[in-house]
Amino acid sequence: MSSTHSDQLLAEVAALPPLPGVYRYFDAAGGVLYVGKARNLKKRVASYFQKNHGGTRIGHMVGKIVRMETTVVRSEAEALLLENNLIKTLKPRYNILFRDDKSYPYLKITGTRERDGKGLHGGLDAGSVPRLAYYRGATDRRHRYFGPYPSAWAVKETIQLLQKVFRLRTCEDTVYANRTRPCLLYQIKRCTGPCVGHIDAQAYAADVADAEAFLRGDTQQVLSELEARMMAHAEKLEFEQAAELRNRMSALSKVLHQQSVEIASDKDVDILAVKVHGGKACVNLAMVRGGRHLGDRPYFPAHVEDAALVAQAESESEGEAAAEAPEARGMGDGAQAGAPPSIERQVLEAFVAQHYIDVPAPPTLVLGEVVGRELVAAIAEQAGQRITAVFQPRAQRRLWLEMAQKNADIQLARLLAEEGSQQARTRALVEALELAPDDLEHFRIECFDISHTAGEATQASCVVFERHAMQNREYRRYNIEGITPGDDYAAMRQVLMRRYGKIAEAMAAEAEAPPPGDAGGAGTDAPPGTAGARMPDLVLVDGGKGQVSMAREVFDELGLPLSLIVGVEKGEGRKVGLEELVFADGREKVYLGRDSAALMLVAQIRDEAHRFAITGMRAKRAKVRVGGSQLEDIPGVGPKRRARLLQRFGGIRGVAAASVDDIASVDGIAHELAEQIYRALH
Repeated sequence: MSSTHSDQLLAEVAALPPLPGVYRYFDAAGGVLYVGKARNLKKRVASYFQKNHGGTRIGHMVGKIVRMETTVVRSEAEALLLENNLIKTLKPRYNILFRDDKSYPYLKITGTRERDGKGLHGGLDAGSVPRLAYYRGATDRRHRYFGPYPSAWAVKETIQLLQKVFRLRTCEDTVYANRTRPCLLYQIKRCTGPCVGHIDAQAYAADVADAEAFLRGDTQQVLSELEARMMAHAEKLEFEQAAELRNRMSALSKVLHQQSVEIASDKDVDILAVKVHGGKACVNLAMVRGGRHLGDRPYFPAHVEDAALVAQAESESEGEAAAEAPEARGMGDGAQAGAPPSIERQVLEAFVAQHYIDVPAPPTLVLGEVVGRELVAAIAEQAGQRITAVFQPRAQRRLWLEMAQKNADIQLARLLAEEGSQQARTRALVEALELAPDDLEHFRIECFDISHTAGEATQASCVVFERHAMQNREYRRYNIEGITPGDDYAAMRQVLMRRYGKIAEAMAAEAEAPPPGDAGGAGTDAPPGTAGARMPDLVLVDGGKGQVSMAREVFDELGLPLSLIVGVEKGEGRKVGLEELVFADGREKVYLGRDSAALMLVAQIRDEAHRFAITGMRAKRAKVRVGGSQLEDIPGVGPKRRARLLQRFGGIRGVAAASVDDIASVDGIAHELAEQIYRALH
């Protein structure tokens, strides 16, 4: 296999040190093929180039390697963390990859309990009255955060519970500061009314402390304190206050009974179950926080099959090396030492390593598969606390794991059913249009739509369908300028030229370049912005003959094949299911049929393009009408300051009518910046 690689690459492999580290393989286009770690870089990397892998997938990957990068580290734990940081950043083709999800939500208790100043209307000052809030983003030391929670629903349900039991406020400071009488939440006993002085600072601080203790899982402490406060009121013959605390204790006890927490020591636990089937995998993460089971969340990794084959090849190489080593002879378990880990273990280890890079790990992990000790140690070192991994749980933990495993089974079955349906639709469309793609998995469709309101804020959208799914990370919006308002044909021409102009130039340059064996072929420069770009297998245009004719003109001008263009023409009465397909290369129109799987796919992609265009157009139109774009052009005025200005003065006209001193009174606006804003608007 080494004969296919350059002498420079093989020399780099031979010069590697026998130290722990991380290695990266790159292909000719600069794409990352694989990221791996090794106790011994020299042995591990050399094993790829010393063995003939034949026509297997691993052989296909090794044949693409043209460049390599390595990083030597101090320990295997450090190598493991660096490996998974690079996997998340570089997204290599042959690693198990868990795509970044949205950041987890938290429950936030704002402010401090140190101030006790009076508000405008006899109530407590907002700064001395912490409030409950849903939060997602970077944390701030001034506030307390509890979580993370698996979903926004779990946070909001917890807030409702805390309102019911501890009656803490949830209103914004601006609303709180302007109350002259208690709101509806006070009337329905979900708030104690600190805004108008219906509770003193000491009592409210006690409620906040009880809420925080409950969120930490100290439920017995909370019940004891509530009982003590109830008895104190009863001794003072304050029976109404005592009855209110009794009702809180009853509500809290009911919640604890519903949660059925049987292990008092399990306050913060993550339960991880994995299921692999049909080349796909699902890791189901269930969360217990403060002793309460908050729900679960499924994750679906990419590249499972390819990564499993790479891991198998690495294990076989290590097994051969162990069998040849003198210290391995006579041990009787040489074959076992070289056995590859199960695919379930590989998936779970990849998730643990990648997930807990960004999310704090709880003290206890209940795992459905055994993972390496070095992985748990590395996560614990990063978290700065001891982490216990439980592989054979009992009692309540076992019930949690069984529930997580069942949910993983259900989520993976749902994914496979959905993907099977999408694959059938893709295949039906390919057959209906008599196309012959090289690989159905990478059959790519791009769809365009134009949106505006009476010519105002015209935008074009481009959505992408590939791998049998919408690829929303590849969606693009184009602001259309320099055309007659409302001219959809000119807008379509502009977006197609901008989308495919540079790709056409790159294809022409590649066609004119000398063959790879010639000296002049190595330095061909592609136009900027075309790296990794390629023409789709099908270009859908939302429109009939007019839009298709414009697309044909653009493709003729760029020298691109007309057979790629298909227009989606609305049927009689613009009824859904009666659409016809219009072709740019002269073929007759095609009606696929109301129940056609191919038409369902076309309609799905067309509707997504329309939705994407509409949302972009509305946002742009609102921005123009509110005048936010005038503030955007002022240096030093970012999104947060712009939002504060518009909120304070009710829009751009209010900002323009404000004085310099008024503008400077807005939080985050210095006097110099206020003068700059005033000059810009006048």
